[in-house]
Amino acid sequence: MHRRLIVPGAIAASLLLAIPASAADFTPGASGIGDPYYPASGNGGYDVAHYDLRLKYQPGTDLLEGTATINARTTQNLSRFNLDFGLTVSEVRVNGKKAKFARTGDQELEITPAAGLPKGADVTVVVRYAGKPSELKVNGYTAWHRTPDGGVAAQEPEAAVWWFPSNDHPLDKATYDVSVSVPDGTQAISNGVLRSQSSKLGWTRFNWRSNKPQASYLTTLAVGKFDITTDKTEGGLPVINAYSKDLGDNAGAARASIERTAEVAEWLETVFGEYPFNALGGYVPNVKSSYALETQTRPFYSPAAFNNGSNTSIVVHELAHQWYGDSVSVHGWKDIWVNEGFARYSQWLWSEKEGEGTAQELADHVYAQRPADDPFWTVKPGDPGPDDQFHTAVYDRGALALQALRNEIGDEAFFAILKGWPKAHAYGNAKVGDFVKYAEKTSGKPLAGLFDTWLYQPTRPEAPAAKAAGLTRSSAAHTAEPKSWKKIAATNTVHDHGHEHEHGRKH
Repeated sequence: MHRRLIVPGAIAASLLLAIPASAADFTPGASGIGDPYYPASGNGGYDVAHYDLRLKYQPGTDLLEGTATINARTTQNLSRFNLDFGLTVSEVRVNGKKAKFARTGDQELEITPAAGLPKGADVTVVVRYAGKPSELKVNGYTAWHRTPDGGVAAQEPEAAVWWFPSNDHPLDKATYDVSVSVPDGTQAISNGVLRSQSSKLGWTRFNWRSNKPQASYLTTLAVGKFDITTDKTEGGLPVINAYSKDLGDNAGAARASIERTAEVAEWLETVFGEYPFNALGGYVPNVKSSYALETQTRPFYSPAAFNNGSNTSIVVHELAHQWYGDSVSVHGWKDIWVNEGFARYSQWLWSEKEGEGTAQELADHVYAQRPADDPFWTVKPGDPGPDDQFHTAVYDRGALALQALRNEIGDEAFFAILKGWPKAHAYGNAKVGDFVKYAEKTSGKPLAGLFDTWLYQPTRPEAPAAKAAGLTRSSAAHTAEPKSWKKIAATNTVHDHGHEHEHGRKH
């Protein structure tokens, strides 16, 4: 008999080949996606492709019952993974098999599947749950608004935790089907296109679809009694606007503003390029808040935004976000300038179009209003920090940076950048640095110094930087207030989300 000599190392190697990957090769996904501003937001180990949310909501009691089906793909060998969620879960299945689950911290649903999930595998997760969203507090606040006839989910930077399980960070965008059953006579508003509506045994079900990648915080739900207007753009996009029936004295001003949505979007297409989504609209529920939010395809507006009459500038701001913030989303929340600086500048361009003050005149006014010792200049729009993420400086100083860019490279290159950037990064994510590189490539000019001056230095830019940006006036007394200023400044207060939070979160 011939015996082959096998050395110990060879034995170990042969065992590795013969035995399937052990549990040691599978590790838990991270409980955060890695955003330093919000370490608990998002999760690691998988990417979501699609959310299917089948919900039932009872306005009288605020009881929400749901089944969320999540299609995802693993990015590592997973022994366990998290979803961000706060309501009570009754069952979780992974690929059809029951999985163990536990609540950890304020917003983590920790799921352990029956077997490890190999890297690159398509995974289906089904979560059954119920609860009252208005009673759920995360970090001391709720993102769910109770209204006299229902409830609304609309908040930034987190909103999903209160009504559906998700990977709650803009880095993991997905498509959505949102199906909501509510009592007859009540409507359910969400993102995208209303695919169907049916009634049975006293309940009406609304089926909404968003067919382009969408961040979780941009996914919205509003249940209540609304007056709904519908139309189509010249290009055939459905326009759906909704107004609570009990807006009182603000009803007329809200309609006068929101009904200009299609007009504003058509104008924005001339500035930013083709509208990126499958529907347009806006909604105004009867909530006590005062802010607005760029929820994808259908922005949310508080009634208080119209306390002083109609304000189309607010609509311009939120619709501009459909390109800058929704289609091209932040890579991390430190990159908020690629959302807010551009949305604010779009208001300046609208003012220019309407003959109510040019962008340069508005830039002069902002600059002159803020002396060198104003704390406004200590905020760095390119990385403001979580406490100042939605500071006025991110908006106004952020827009000043764009006016400086416009003056440096000229209108032709500037507007080519405004239109080219959303196309180059459509449905993705981007950093401030990505925009700087894009602007340099498109204009053919070195611009790092300009952006450093306006986005990162904690001081008021003086000559020669201010002069190069066309900002030569030194005091507010020397500048006439542009006609549009009060309408634009009013949007500073609608960015205040009106709740207490450790970072004072705003829009």
